[in-house]
This record gives sequence, structure tokens and C-alpha cells, in this order.
Amino acid sequence: MRGYDEKTYGQRWSPYYDEIYQSVEESVIELLARHAGDPPRALELAIGSGRIALPMREKGVSVTGIDASDEMVAKMRAKPGGEAIPVSMGDFADVDVDETFPLIYLTFNTIFGLMTQERQVECFQNVADHLVPGGRFIIDCFVPDVTRFDQYNTRMGVSTIDSVDEHMYEVSIYDPVNQIVNSHVIRRLADGNTVVLPVQIRFAWPAELDLMARLAGLELEDRFGWYDLRPFNERSTSHMTIYHKPS
Repeated sequence: MRGYDEKTYGQRWSPYYDEIYQSVEESVIELLARHAGDPPRALELAIGSGRIALPMREKGVSVTGIDASDEMVAKMRAKPGGEAIPVSMGDFADVDVDETFPLIYLTFNTIFGLMTQERQVECFQNVADHLVPGGRFIIDCFVPDVTRFDQYNTRMGVSTIDSVDEHMYEVSIYDPVNQIVNSHVIRRLADGNTVVLPVQIRFAWPAELDLMARLAGLELEDRFGWYDLRPFNERSTSHMTIYHKPS
């Protein structure tokens, strides 16, 4: 998608992000906090508007963040407690921080925001470099389903109908060679205006992510269908995966 880079998502989505993604399941915060060590510390990749970091902080976890979007981080800074969270600005695949952590996490399919397999491999290596021995890397991702696309590798679908005046739908094109999906999420607002929110992802299969982890020296510890520890099986549409760095 011409004109799309690592900062586009934050620039275009930040005015609407918190409204669209309002809540976080308690099971997400509980599981992450449980793996944050003693004293509890964590590094959040793509910290964004603080949707995960602020509830984690309320649980007593000292959270450090990385993000490429000034706009998204500004949203977090405007919230109670947001100013207290240190954030390094840059691409989470390679930006450096001075500490190592017992927990690093990357939620909401965001590993797929790195647009090549090489960059995703580099992310795993960067994570391994910043984990303490025995530390854990936790991610969640959707399980790719190419049957969502038609014979022309395109898809159109309704996401939400919020009211008589508000709705959101998505149009996508799938590149099977590079595992890339380019999407426009079109949102009609209550005031009658319409905004186009672009998204570009490079998805990876669970087994491919496992190989990236092994290349970085991490080991698969467990995989579930979600943070509530439901089993992961052939019908799962998402996964929450825990990797650990050998002691």
C-alpha cells in the first residue's frame, strides 16, 4: 500500500482508537501480571494509548513501553497514570532499552505490523536480548484464515453497526505470496463524516512464529486459545503463546 509505513497506523487511528477498542478483558491483565516476576516488571512493545499498560500499572506492575507513534503515546499521557510510564520511541523490532525484563509482551496481533518476515525475526531477537534468563515473551495473534477471501483474494465485510447513523466496514486485498493483507476500514461517524483507516499487516502462522522464537534462542512454553487458558485446537481462531528464555 503506497504511503503506508510504521507510523501511519498511529497517525490515522489515534483519534478513534480508544473509542473503537474500549475494554480489555480481565483475563488478559491477570495472566500478564502473573508472569511479571518479583518485583513485577514488564516491557510492552507497541504500548500505544496504554490500553494494557495502565491496567497493568494498577495491578502493581512497573511497565516500560516502546512505540513508534507520538500520537498514540500522547493519548496515553493524557490519561491518569500515563505520564508515569517511561516510553522509548521507535520501531519495537530494534529499538534498544537499557534494562532486561522478566516479561515482554506484544498484544492484539501487533507482531503482524512488521511488514516482512525478516523484521519479525529481528523482533524476536530483540525480545530475547531484553529478557532475563527464565523470562517470558507473551504474544497474541489471530490464526490466519485465507478462506475469508474470495477467488480474487479480496474481501468486504461489515465490522459493526453502532446506531442508525454509525457503522464500520472493511475492504481488504490479500497477497498470498508475501502473506500481506492491505485493508481500509471505513467508519461513518454520527456527524455524517466518513473516515478511512488504513491497515497493512504481514501475518504469520503459529508454527512460523515458533521457528522465529527458536532462531532467537527462545523456547515454546505453552499455547492457549486465549488468556482465559481455553485449549488451543484446530478450530481456534486466535492464540495466546508463551515463550521463555532458558535459564
